[in-house]
Amino acid sequence: MTREAVASERDEAIQRLRDVGLRVTGPRLEILQILAGGEHLDVESLTAAARERLGTLTSQAVYEMLRHFLDTGLVTKFDRPGWPAVFEIADAPHNHALCISCGRVENVESTTPRKPTTGLPGWHVDGSEVVFKGQCPDCRASIEG
Repeated sequence: MTREAVASERDEAIQRLRDVGLRVTGPRLEILQILAGGEHLDVESLTAAARERLGTLTSQAVYEMLRHFLDTGLVTKFDRPGWPAVFEIADAPHNHALCISCGRVENVESTTPRKPTTGLPGWHVDGSEVVFKGQCPDCRASIEG
C-alpha cells in the first residue's frame, strides 16, 4: 500500500470519528483502520492486531471502543452461535455467510426478504437478516483432502 493510500485511510478514519462526535485517539484510529481492511474480526483478533502497532492495549479497552462504535453506528456486530461475535465497519446493508465448521464470516450480496404482511400482529419490524450457513472452501478442502 502506498504512503498516500495509508494517509487517505487514516484521514477517512479520523473523519468517521469526528462525524459521530467521538474524540480522535490513536487506539480508536487503529481499530477503525484494522476493521476498514474488510475482515470480520472478534475482540481478541482486533486486540492482537492493534497491539502489533500500538504496543499495549487491553481487550477491555477494545470492548469499550466497540461499544462506542456500535452506539454511534460506526460498526456492526455479527453474532456467531458457538463463536465470539465479530465486528465490521458499518456499510451498505448486506447479508452474511457463516462457516459452521470454523466460524468464518463473509459478506454476501443478496436480496433481503421483504417485511411480512401477515403473521406478526402488533409487531413493528425494523429489518431482517439472512445468514447462509455451510462450509467455507478451506474447511471443505480439509475434509475432502
